[in-house]
Amino acid sequence: MSIATRIKPMELRLSEKLLGMHWPLVALIVVIGLVGYIVLYSAGGGSHEPWAARHGLRLAFGTLLMLGIALIDVRLLFRHAYTIYGICLSLLIAVEIMGSLSKGAQRWIDLGFFQLQPSELMKIALALALARYFHPSYLDEVKSPSHLLPAILLAAVPAALVLKQPDLGTAVMLLAVAVAMLFLAGVRLWKFALAIAAVGGALPIIWSQLHDYQRERVLTFMEPERDPLGAGYHIIQSKIALGSGGLWGKGLLNGTQAQLSFLPEKQTDFAFTMLAEETGLVGALVVLGLCLSVILLVISVALRSVHQFGRLLAMAIAINFFLYVIINVAMVTGLIPVVGVPLPLISYGGTAMLTTLMGFGLVLCIDVHRYTQIPRFPTGG
Repeated sequence: MSIATRIKPMELRLSEKLLGMHWPLVALIVVIGLVGYIVLYSAGGGSHEPWAARHGLRLAFGTLLMLGIALIDVRLLFRHAYTIYGICLSLLIAVEIMGSLSKGAQRWIDLGFFQLQPSELMKIALALALARYFHPSYLDEVKSPSHLLPAILLAAVPAALVLKQPDLGTAVMLLAVAVAMLFLAGVRLWKFALAIAAVGGALPIIWSQLHDYQRERVLTFMEPERDPLGAGYHIIQSKIALGSGGLWGKGLLNGTQAQLSFLPEKQTDFAFTMLAEETGLVGALVVLGLCLSVILLVISVALRSVHQFGRLLAMAIAINFFLYVIINVAMVTGLIPVVGVPLPLISYGGTAMLTTLMGFGLVLCIDVHRYTQIPRFPTGG
């Protein structure tokens, strides 16, 4: 049966959407979130407070939100992609005006009951906007620099705002997702080579514009022992914890580095370190295997979408999740400087978790409506 004959001529009923839901992907996502609950329970010293209980509530709410997004007509998301981007960009600007200050950074908007981090929402909004922009593009158009300029601006403006907060890790992730989408849209490799050369030439300028703590992170990455009780403390303790876990780990609630508070930020940036110390190499590999399975399933959703919008958006979500995981693991193992990127669905953090689940909701939406056509040049937007 051809794709054309399988396209639904009418709106899908709710029962059809639920039957078409990618339930194995949903199950994997929830399992990873439950692993995070266990890690945060251990981080709290065997208590559901202050982190595990909130994580569980956010996981439950986020899962319902994810399923709700999956039921939205994908054409509605397409039509309002730029509107969603504009709202998130406005929130980033609002951070500069009324954002709350914490630990020297201005990244959040205090809503009273919740600290909203617009830079996390922008990751999803940027993916939507770029997927919408490149949906009608032909390969010959993508070759044109003038056609690429609006897409570059879509990524550069929010990245610059995020960098000003300052949040180097999130800014890098925004640009990385944009670069990946440009490649998927058909931009030639030699153009990326030119861009890399330009960035290399601008490194002295970039270095001079970094904040003192950001330069210190790079120097500490190169030589952690230069300040073992200061800037190098985090990564030294992380490596000790990782090594002490061995093959099978020390057992839940028995990780000495974490439980004796030698390991800083064990509930956020270094949650993977705590997991590895208490469950060992085996536990760490199981979690990474679950994350890899999620990425592969999302890529499979992208490959079977009948329209460019769905393919690009699903791939962007897969790349975003991959970057989360690989940057966090590389960070806690000392392969890259500490940039403050959490481990998705496991580290404690409200906006990061909800944004991750919203992204997966978009993927599920694409899969539920995998036979719904989106014209290259739709009328009315």
